[in-house]
Amino acid sequence: MRAEIISVGTELLLGQITDTNAVALSQSLSKIGVNLYRRTTVGDNHARLLAALRSALADNDVVITIGGLGPTEDDITRDTLAEAIGDTLRRDDAIAAKLTEFFQSRNVPMTESNLRQAMVPSHGRPLDNPNGTAPGLLFEKDGKIAISLPGPPGEFLPMLQNHVIPYLSAKTGGRRTIRSRVVRVCGIGEGLAEDRIRPLLRDEKVTVAPYAKTGEVHFRVSCLTDDPDEADRLIDERIARMRELLGDHIYGFDEETLEQVVVRTLMERRLSIATAESCTGGMLAMRITSVPGSSAVFPGAVVTYSNRIKNELLGVSEDILARVGAVSREVAEDMAKAARERFHVDYGIGITGIAGPDGGTPEKPVGLVWIAVADSGGVVAERNQYLGIRHEVRYRSTQTALTMLRDRLAQKAIKPTTDG
Repeated sequence: MRAEIISVGTELLLGQITDTNAVALSQSLSKIGVNLYRRTTVGDNHARLLAALRSALADNDVVITIGGLGPTEDDITRDTLAEAIGDTLRRDDAIAAKLTEFFQSRNVPMTESNLRQAMVPSHGRPLDNPNGTAPGLLFEKDGKIAISLPGPPGEFLPMLQNHVIPYLSAKTGGRRTIRSRVVRVCGIGEGLAEDRIRPLLRDEKVTVAPYAKTGEVHFRVSCLTDDPDEADRLIDERIARMRELLGDHIYGFDEETLEQVVVRTLMERRLSIATAESCTGGMLAMRITSVPGSSAVFPGAVVTYSNRIKNELLGVSEDILARVGAVSREVAEDMAKAARERFHVDYGIGITGIAGPDGGTPEKPVGLVWIAVADSGGVVAERNQYLGIRHEVRYRSTQTALTMLRDRLAQKAIKPTTDG
């Protein structure tokens, strides 16, 4: 069974609302084995919506619309969908009575336009909406299925789980399913990572698809099958092969983040970490402390934005700052060592750079960031040159810092500090 999602609303096209409903619907359809062919967003324009609906109905078995079921003139989905599928709408007296009672109970006048929400398919049925006034609509005509759901998430999500998924599961026999896992990779670019696993990309039964993320790469490993156990086995085999090809670049799976992996490793080994940050402004500390239980391994951080504060709080010498500048290997190393020593922890991280958009020079361009990690064995530093806007430079810096720390943890086992 192949499906298309059409989200309706000019506010979506303008970016005023994030379409979280379409994401939830996509995820739910994949779990029951419905193949999502396309997702489309259309504004509140009858001609454009009609064209999109007709195209979707021609290409798919199921079309699901989101939004545009209210009582106002810009709520055009109901009538346009009936036109596209070749159906007529009829007034449902029970829904009309329910609407009348709703407004009377709140002592609010009901206009004639509100009764538009009582119009339902002649070939199909309404879908109960206990959390709103607009029912969902199910059209079944000429071998095609069209389902229309309201846009507010508080109405959409319960109707999706209570009506749409059970109905479509019955249509697919309840067995066909798409199983997926996400393999998360760091410390390697998308192109090189894809090149290493290229032989795995040609298998049609178990698909491996790369997705570039900021500072890391994700691979979605999926299998469409009637046997979930077989799918899990095939996916596990594919992931084992990916481990052979990508090695330690694989850091986690599914929703696991890099900071979660690093913090968990520190907790398991009873090790601790502190950070000294300049251009990232505490972003690395924020990512670490977003992990529950991180207080066991992270006593604190310091943000030293100016040279004076680097000198006063971290002891970075004025001579070094004057001679090589704040954005340098020497300063990053001193920041990392000071973080380790002053917080009495096992690992210290120092970050200093130019996040932009201003402040760069030919010798030190925007995006230049030095990152250092210090432990009992010494200090390692890395020069990085990032592309992107200010936020991306800062985030990539924290991603590199976490990757360096993860690599350092993998390379050696150090004895925890007695007071860390």
